[in-house]
Amino acid sequence: MDATIPDVNVVRIAVDLAGRAPSVHNSQPWHWTYSNGRLDLHTERARLLPAADPTGRQLVISCGAALHHLGTALTALRWATDVERFPDGLHSGHLATVRFHRDAHPVSHDFDLLAAIRHRYSDRRPFGPLGAQHRLPAALPELVRGREVQATVLPADARPALAAATLLTASARRYDSGYQAELHWWAGHSIPSGGIPPEALATAENLARVDIGRGFPAGVDDGSVEEMDRSTVIVLSTDSDHRPDWLRVGETLSLVLLEATVDGLGTCPLTHVTELRQSRDLVRELVPEGGFPQVLIRVGVTTGGPTPRQTPRRPTDTVFSVVPRPPHS
Repeated sequence: MDATIPDVNVVRIAVDLAGRAPSVHNSQPWHWTYSNGRLDLHTERARLLPAADPTGRQLVISCGAALHHLGTALTALRWATDVERFPDGLHSGHLATVRFHRDAHPVSHDFDLLAAIRHRYSDRRPFGPLGAQHRLPAALPELVRGREVQATVLPADARPALAAATLLTASARRYDSGYQAELHWWAGHSIPSGGIPPEALATAENLARVDIGRGFPAGVDDGSVEEMDRSTVIVLSTDSDHRPDWLRVGETLSLVLLEATVDGLGTCPLTHVTELRQSRDLVRELVPEGGFPQVLIRVGVTTGGPTPRQTPRRPTDTVFSVVPRPPHS
């Protein structure tokens, strides 16, 4: 056994936890390969959503979230990582190579983040407002600093513009048969290895109470008692709009979601208003720094009944391959 690299079972555990990351329509479009002490992250193009995500932007963001989940898990498992992004060029499906060092010294908050990986879920119900008892992570500006991603907390008076962007998107998609078929393939019924089952989707009544949500099929989750969604919205944006930006956004998205989960807040990422140019432009006008809005995050207080069912995940062996070491010559 080589003590300078993690045992394959440790890597398998980390990959399993990385698979809890959020992804567009819970498509989980990633594959990991472990060989000779390095772990490689690749996109799985067969899980691209061509109608909602023709450029693969959300696919790369999803993989970025999984990459950050992986690093968070490995820190708690006492392994530090070095990440080389796009080792085969910006247009390759090979997004990252991860190498390991046995010098991580996790603190209690690292174990809180590990627990958040297991407990986090996207809650599509209406949220109660943040307040004195429930606040955004105080260190949010410091958390994203240095990642080349801007995190903008929108004021309450931005809500009508977000609702207008949502309505614009819904109107453009209403008679888009490819988009509607894709949406109903991934959401509203049970798929063993992905998608969003009815138990994780809000009822029609609760969907109507979230004026900035994607128009998912109605589900059976009626747990919220809020008359209208009063969440706070965070916009993650970048100065440019290329694949490295998308990967960094995914990593930042994971970070914000996990920190909010540790603080006991409900979260739900939103990407529908960044899929079409017209609605994305409306969101851009709300961001003082300008740039390119990539992901919005609803954050708020969960109220009412039991939490929604977590969405299913692909078995680890379908997203993780081990390449045996060649025999010594």
